[in-house]
Amino acid sequence: MRHIRNAVAADVPLILSFIKGIAAYEKLSHEVETTKEKLHDTLFGEHKFAEVILAYEAKSPVGFALFFHNYSTFRAKPGVYLEDLFVNIEHRGKGYGKALLQRIIEIAKERNCGRVEWSVLDWNTPAIDFYKSMGATAMDEWTVFRMKL
Repeated sequence: MRHIRNAVAADVPLILSFIKGIAAYEKLSHEVETTKEKLHDTLFGEHKFAEVILAYEAKSPVGFALFFHNYSTFRAKPGVYLEDLFVNIEHRGKGYGKALLQRIIEIAKERNCGRVEWSVLDWNTPAIDFYKSMGATAMDEWTVFRMKL
């Protein structure tokens, strides 16, 4: 039986394992600097910067999504930025990714957000195909910039 729930502080080790899983899949394990302590502080501490939902098959965790709010000046509305969506390889194709994304969309609607956005690596065609099948539109005219601090 599939179900989705909000993460709680006791889930930090599980969240970290999913972050390491997505980093390995994206060939970016060398970029992971987070720790359980940093996750606890930023997700469940005094200033909560992001939220996590977890997907389960019966009692076994199989995936997660981490998201936070952004803002659209053009729409004068908050939005949701989906930072990570990951389902363990052995559970892909079973609807868990779709269920996680649908829950994020529901949350955005409940909070009167104007849109949900995310980035995907250009080589990750399974993810791109999945997002397009859900009705998402690629924003190819935009270039993402980053400045590490």
